[in-house]
Amino acid sequence: MPQSLANVLVHLVFSTKNRERFLKDEWRDDLHAYFGGIIHQLDGEILAVNSVEDHVHMLLPLPRTVALADLVRELKAGTSRWVKTQSPALAHFHWQSGYGAFSVSPSHKQAVLDYIAGQREHHRAVTFQEEYRRMLTKYGMKWDERYVWD
Repeated sequence: MPQSLANVLVHLVFSTKNRERFLKDEWRDDLHAYFGGIIHQLDGEILAVNSVEDHVHMLLPLPRTVALADLVRELKAGTSRWVKTQSPALAHFHWQSGYGAFSVSPSHKQAVLDYIAGQREHHRAVTFQEEYRRMLTKYGMKWDERYVWD
């Protein structure tokens, strides 16, 4: 078979460093568009992206020619540089060093799209830490509290 095809859906989640509430409404849409531009440069697409003040969620098919760790590094580096241009108060902005990447079956794609779209409402009652622990538990992952929250 000469053609390589892949459909690996990834729900990607990461926070600002120390969950600082840096992500502001006035430039949030531009940030989401910037994520999309980076993914597009990597021959990918974002199906959904949403954020609240301290973290971001996105659903994307992993580009066939890019390793997940490289994709996340590019997303974080590019958007970190961009965020710092939004205000002198953001000169020390950083993303957390870690991330969560969760596989999504095509049959659950719509549920994840809905979940990402509902982040504002969801986080009126649930903190990022509570949400992230639930996701890790749901996916059967083990983690060390000392290192997951940098």
